[in-house]
Amino acid sequence: MLTLKRTLLGMGIAIAVIMLSYIIYKNNTKSFSPEDTVEYSSGDLVLEVFYNRPYKKDRLIFGGLVPYNEVWRTGANEATTFFTSKDILVDGSLLPKGTYTIWTIPMEKSWKIIFNSEMYPWGITADGIPSRLPEYDVLTIEAPVRNLKNPVEQFTIFFNEKQGFTHLNFAWDKTLVRVPIKDPENMERVKGV
Repeated sequence: MLTLKRTLLGMGIAIAVIMLSYIIYKNNTKSFSPEDTVEYSSGDLVLEVFYNRPYKKDRLIFGGLVPYNEVWRTGANEATTFFTSKDILVDGSLLPKGTYTIWTIPMEKSWKIIFNSEMYPWGITADGIPSRLPEYDVLTIEAPVRNLKNPVEQFTIFFNEKQGFTHLNFAWDKTLVRVPIKDPENMERVKGV
């Protein structure tokens, strides 16, 4: 009986140490790449992105820290998530309402933006490989890279409205990628007027 108590106590202590180590590790990485949530709403449409924001810190970002032609978790730490309260058109393609993880494949002239239906607790595996499982990709679109005059120090995702579209923007270093989004119901209302 005493051996069983010691074994259970030892297992409890081991679990507590592992959990404490994980919490310290997670909090430490958050200080280098803090989390943020950006939201957009218009009528009954709500869009929301949760992501972690790494800094440039004098590093070569695209083609360096973030290699070209490879899947990127689109930020740091946890996988970036995208929520839409209703069906939307993303660059003309239907994306059903729901929550997705966003993955990107940065290239020199354009990026592929991937909406994946699975949720992943961390953006990469222990081996440093993106956690994304391609069989759950719901939509992939490609958007051109725009060069910025002034570098953006901290990776930033934001929404803005321009030329009748809501744009989902990704900006870091001297790179900006803009993804056009439309509410199909608003398009029908405009056509019917």
